[in-house]
Amino acid sequence: MEPFAIDLDEEDIKRERRKARELRSSQWWKRRCAKGVCHYCGRPTPPKELTMDHIVPISRGGRSTKGNVVAACKECNTAKKQLLPMEWEQYLTDVRSNLS
Repeated sequence: MEPFAIDLDEEDIKRERRKARELRSSQWWKRRCAKGVCHYCGRPTPPKELTMDHIVPISRGGRSTKGNVVAACKECNTAKKQLLPMEWEQYLTDVRSNLS
């Protein structure tokens, strides 16, 4: 089981990943990526390079729904890992203060 995982069994995780694959092939997702902008950093990113990020990660109880996934650049998605939105905001605040 992954770190932070709430009480999910392997079938729950597989089902949510399957739903995510279905969403990635939808016209809705293709239109989201066509905008070519990372949800988190706002940088222009070629649509084919955008990845699907679960705002609330599956391992933390999130679901593969339109309201819980965003297009993110690989850099932001990798840095966010399994953080919840408030934890991600704190991470960004910490990074910015270290740059100052």
